[in-house]
Amino acid sequence: MSTSARYWREIPQRYRYEASKCKGCGAVWFPPRLICSACGKKDFEDVILPGTGKVKTFTVIRVAPSEFCDEAPYAVGIVDLDGGPAIQCQIADCDPEDLKTGMAVKIEFRKVKQEGEAG
Repeated sequence: MSTSARYWREIPQRYRYEASKCKGCGAVWFPPRLICSACGKKDFEDVILPGTGKVKTFTVIRVAPSEFCDEAPYAVGIVDLDGGPAIQCQIADCDPEDLKTGMAVKIEFRKVKQEGEAG
């Protein structure tokens, strides 16, 4: 495995929902931060975010970039994680026409593409 691929795989928030929780005010940040934007403290603990949430807002991509034209139409949106921050993600495994704000969703990582044999 190349050094570059290993480096990216060792970043926790790229392959699992690991965030930082400020010990001063309790704010949760994803991806993790060095300084809390809410209170300015620098003392954090690692937390694993829940794998569930609700759709806050979304849009349906009908004319996709060339790399994803076979996937269209597909939805991307913002999901409020249960007890955590909001994240931007693709919303899959449902008909985009059936999506509604407030809809419960399960969060999963998926392989979108591969760059060379090393990943």
